[in-house]
Amino acid sequence: MLKKINSRSPPMQTFNDGVLAIYAIERHPDGSETLTPKHELLRYDERTVGIGRYYRAKHENAEITRVLRVPRHNDISTQDVAVATDGQQYNIRQVQYPKEATPACCDLSVERVTQNYDIERA
Repeated sequence: MLKKINSRSPPMQTFNDGVLAIYAIERHPDGSETLTPKHELLRYDERTVGIGRYYRAKHENAEITRVLRVPRHNDISTQDVAVATDGQQYNIRQVQYPKEATPACCDLSVERVTQNYDIERA
């Protein structure tokens, strides 16, 4: 008897919800901090903040405001800041690499920044 082969491929991921930039936090000797660009135009797909993720973050005194799926870049970390086109800044609290989507992507769990960083301009 022939076994049926599952020919379903992962769903094609779109990034149509908006554009953001990823910045590294640069700390200066005088104690000030500024943002330096890593990825200036990164399209994203808005994801649902699940109840489990929300309460795990609360347990660690974080408030996950959004989950943004972006094309995969291995240099994005929890030490970076995401900035939306409206200027709102978000600390990246978690980076995950889902396997079920094509092309390769990463999910950024972000928390709204209470006081904006200065952004270095080139």
